[in-house]
Formats: sequence, structure tokens, C-alpha cells
Amino acid sequence: MVEAFHPSRMSEIIYPRSPRETMDGWSYLPRYVDKIRLHLAGKLHSDYTENLGRAFDGFWLKAAGVTHEQFVAVVKNSLTDGEVCDWVRTNVKRTAPEEAAHWQDVLSRRPAGDEAACAWLKARKESSGIAHRDEIKTFVDYIDADEKRI
Repeated sequence: MVEAFHPSRMSEIIYPRSPRETMDGWSYLPRYVDKIRLHLAGKLHSDYTENLGRAFDGFWLKAAGVTHEQFVAVVKNSLTDGEVCDWVRTNVKRTAPEEAAHWQDVLSRRPAGDEAACAWLKARKESSGIAHRDEIKTFVDYIDADEKRI
């Protein structure tokens, strides 16, 4: 059965992949690629545009040693994730331990001990209606919960 068009579907958010997903050994990279592709297609929800190329995207860029503009051009000129992987393999020279250290840094970004980060995570959880979820301890947890993956 084909579903009828409904105008409310036009405002639905297309979520990028989880920050936990990996591509060519790099955690978070698939999410960043999704955000760029959605932005180029004019479908990146406004909730994501402010931090495009910054925050977690910026952590990956710094670890990879490339700029946001460089990487947008790579994604724009690639039809598949495989082509992006080929570019990363050729142009981003990091060892497997360096890639793992990058992910450990991102995954373990717990706000414990950082009052501003604790307050920010608490505020984000409250604004998303998930303040009661004590298992959400990192920003990666928050992203996956907010995007209904956990």
C-alpha cells in the first residue's frame, strides 16, 4: 500500500548516522559525511547547521588534519562512501592507534569535573525531554538518545 502525502512529513528530521559508527577505521566519520551530504542537498535540519564543521565535526577534522572546506569538497565530489574512504586512505595519514585514540577521546567526553559541560549536557537532556535518563552520561549518549537510537 502506498502512503498518501502528508504535509507534516516535510518537516521530519533526517538523522545522520550515529556518532558511534565507523568508516575506514574512523569513528564519527559516517555521521559527518551524512551531515555534509544533507547540507549539500538542502535537507540538513536547522538543529545541525550551527555546528556543521565544528564541535564533534571539528574534533574529527583536527584529528584528520584537514579543513571543513577541504572535506566538503571531497564529499561533494564523491558519489559513495567508498570514494570518501579512498580519499581518506590516501590523504589522511594516521595510524590505527591514533584513530582509536581519537574515538576514545570523543566517546569519553564526559562532562564529569567540567561544570560548564555538566550544565550543558543537563540542559540539553532537559530540552529534549530526557532529563530522567540517568544512563546518558556523555554527549555521544545524548546524541543517540535524542535521535531515538537508544
